[in-house]
Amino acid sequence: MKPNLYCLAYLVYLPFVVATVFLVSRSLFRNSYLVILDIFRGNEELTRSVNNLFKIGFILLNLGYGCYIMTISQKLASPVATVEALSVKIGSFSIYLGVMLFLHLFFFLKGRKAARSHKPNPPQAPAITN
Repeated sequence: MKPNLYCLAYLVYLPFVVATVFLVSRSLFRNSYLVILDIFRGNEELTRSVNNLFKIGFILLNLGYGCYIMTISQKLASPVATVEALSVKIGSFSIYLGVMLFLHLFFFLKGRKAARSHKPNPPQAPAITN
């Protein structure tokens, strides 16, 4: 019985996508915590909450895209063709994930810059009433 090369390719591709998305999201959001903490001026509860929401969104978006592009349209007539198709899928997903990582970093740093440039109003002296 000849193994189905499409099933084999999917059995390699899907675990790669899932593992890569979780590893990248874990690293990104562990290391971006301090940037978000700076944006929210030391409010740790808000920082944890926002960081977790960003992480969930990042995971859902990237897992969804990885599944969306999963279809292999070329004919897999040999193991060599299967490896070549997998290299294209895995390579294109890795490039996409790298771009998403840098976009998140860009937005985090842009938010940090905006938070630092925003100067609070100076305290006003209380009005004296007679």
